[in-house]
Order: sequence, then structure tokens, then C-alpha cells
Amino acid sequence: MKKLFGAYRILAYIVGTLLLIGSVGFILKYALSEGSDLQRLGDDLTPIWLAHGWVYIVYVVVAFVLTQQAKWTIPQFLLLLIAGLIPGLIFWVERRAAARLRAENPELALS
Repeated sequence: MKKLFGAYRILAYIVGTLLLIGSVGFILKYALSEGSDLQRLGDDLTPIWLAHGWVYIVYVVVAFVLTQQAKWTIPQFLLLLIAGLIPGLIFWVERRAAARLRAENPELALS
């Protein structure tokens, strides 16, 4: 479970970071006037969404396996999934999930 826990934490940070960068790019792309430098930057950040999508799929699989091994309920699994779709939320959820996993599995305390 230690490797799975580590993979979950790394994927959570990657998904969260990609989501924040993609959201900033989205705002720059659609909220600013056409042709400005920041608008072009937002347009250049569009591929971030593709990367977020692929990493999010891996995150979902790892989160599912982790919740199954930890014997968590479906709502707890759904919270992990929703966190990867709302900018910034995943960082808070990851901390709570990590604290709970460490409390339930003392061997993870050093991770």
C-alpha cells in the first residue's frame, strides 16, 4: 500500500497543478481581447487540458484501487474524483486523505 499511497499523492499534485494552469489559461484565452499577448499565452496553454485528462484517468484508477484497499465508502471515493475537477480542491482533499490513511495505516506514517 505504500507505493500506491505515494503514487496517489504524486498524481494528486500533478492533476491539481495541471488543473490550475489550465484554468488560468482558459481565463486568459477567453476573458482577454483577441490578439493580446496574454490571450495568445492562454491559447498556447490549451494542450494542458489534454495532459490533465490523461493524468486524471490514471489518478481515477489509482484512487479507486486505494479506496478499495483502504475499505472506504463510495462517497469518499467520489470526493477524490470530484477534487480532480475543481481547481484547488484536490490539494485540500489530498491532505485529508493522506492524514486519514496514515491514521488508519501506521506503516504509512513515514511517507
